[in-house]
Amino acid sequence: MIIDGTRAHDRSTELVLAYYAAFNRGDREAMLALLSDDVAHDLNQGAREIGSDAFAAFMARMDRCYREQLRDIVVMASPDGSRAAAEYVVHGEYLADDEGLPPANGQTYVLPGGAFFEIRDGRIARVTNYYNLQDWIAQVG
Repeated sequence: MIIDGTRAHDRSTELVLAYYAAFNRGDREAMLALLSDDVAHDLNQGAREIGSDAFAAFMARMDRCYREQLRDIVVMASPDGSRAAAEYVVHGEYLADDEGLPPANGQTYVLPGGAFFEIRDGRIARVTNYYNLQDWIAQVG
């Protein structure tokens, strides 16, 4: 461990944990406040979306289609705090049909996932999410 007097990795870890705590509370405004205005959001097996407005629209769709809680969250950060990674387990319920996916009828699922973060000026500048879509489809299909 390198002790540089700033503990930047601790601040980045706390930032990511605050992001997930807000997610689990359903507090989208608190989540958005932790993001840079030009946040890059890499969707799992999808396109990159740019900006907090695009992120807010994505979360609105997620809230319409899914009810999720993340558990067993582990966060790791680079020594300089510029990058972080998280691993977690999603416990969810599929509430409403999402475009291109199987029909929803309240199916539940448990799915491991992960994310990578870029941290800039104390805010999240990039979120890249990963999970096994085929595993999710098998659980809800």
